[in-house]
Amino acid sequence: MFSLNTSKLDSLSRRQLMSDVARYALGVSLLPAGMESVLDAAEKSKTSSTLRPGGKAKKVIYLYMSGAMSQLDTFDPKPKSDVQGATGVIKTKIPGVQLSEHMTQLAQLSDKLSIIRSMTTSTGAHGPARYLLKTSYRPIATTKHPGIGSWMHKVLGRIHKELPASVQIGGGPGPGYLGAEFAPVPLGDPAQGLQNTASPSYLTNESFDKRMKLSNVFDADFRKKANASSQVTGYDDLYSEAIGLLRSSDLKAFDLNQEPKAAKDAYGGTRFGNAALLARRLVESDVRFVEISFGSWDHHYQLFDNLPPKAQELDKVVGTLLKDLESRGLLDETLVVIGTEFGRKPQPNQNSGRDHHPAAFSTMLAGGGVKGGLVYGATDDKAFHVENDAVSVEDFNATIAHAVGIAHNKEIVSPDGRPFTMGNGGNPIEKLF
Repeated sequence: MFSLNTSKLDSLSRRQLMSDVARYALGVSLLPAGMESVLDAAEKSKTSSTLRPGGKAKKVIYLYMSGAMSQLDTFDPKPKSDVQGATGVIKTKIPGVQLSEHMTQLAQLSDKLSIIRSMTTSTGAHGPARYLLKTSYRPIATTKHPGIGSWMHKVLGRIHKELPASVQIGGGPGPGYLGAEFAPVPLGDPAQGLQNTASPSYLTNESFDKRMKLSNVFDADFRKKANASSQVTGYDDLYSEAIGLLRSSDLKAFDLNQEPKAAKDAYGGTRFGNAALLARRLVESDVRFVEISFGSWDHHYQLFDNLPPKAQELDKVVGTLLKDLESRGLLDETLVVIGTEFGRKPQPNQNSGRDHHPAAFSTMLAGGGVKGGLVYGATDDKAFHVENDAVSVEDFNATIAHAVGIAHNKEIVSPDGRPFTMGNGGNPIEKLF
């Protein structure tokens, strides 16, 4: 006995494979009567259940809640449960749907949100779960997988000729096997923007270009030995783009000092608020992808004291961001994502905290062609298990791929010949579009 996995073969290949199996294993040269129609029906069913990429979102602002955000104390409260603790609830614009009492602005903007309450994953360790969330793959020693921003850069290209396709504020995955050319630009302090961008007075553009040409002469032998490898050319492209960025008149997109005080105050003036304001400036200037890390949500201790100010800041910043994007006509083309690596265990521990819980957690999408006023999936009465419409991390990332116009099953082949997709076999959530 043997089994075949034909899910990754196209229609003609599957038909040929079945014919070969019939010929060699069964001793016949034709498929059994009726088998052709069965294969045709299967292909038709497979095609009809696959979404075409939506493509309405041109840009993404990804807000990563580092440390595992508690679902009960944010987007999936259970007020009638004995595990809810001190966190109260408030009504939203969605009939029958409540959020944590800390989410006052998002409750008022709930008609613009798609809240996913049925996320589930298989690991409760921060590092592997974070890697999975941001790449759709589990970490392995032989391959470094790219993050979403690098995927978008590779498949969709740049929008702005000089500004980067992808920016990370606070860290994130690199370009992986895609190479240095597709690396995101990292930023530390959003209030400082890109630092050390001014050339010294003695170094003119002409003299700098001469130095770069001289450097290329010195590197000539090495380049011949490297035989124009993709890694070497990737770094060449990266340096070229960096030089173009430093000379761009649009470099001011990274400068928060260009914003009026009222705008800064609206975002709260915190590091996270500044990062979100900078993200708005960047997508407004046609940067495709901006990721912001906001932590830590790893509340093993005194959650009911430590989580409220963090949740309130999240609410204020995201509420302001959504309204700001909408007022500038950017929300329709910008997908705003709230993601976290897993959830928190509903039953508080002996330290009045909640421990790691991969079985159920919540995420959120808004803008970018995604439906508003929607809650997808549900957990049980204690937010411990997913009861219906479970969403894997791979499904979540396939949904983002669909929103930005990348086919969730589009393959990119790594240098070692292995095919990868942005969602790693996941399927977009059709009801969100």
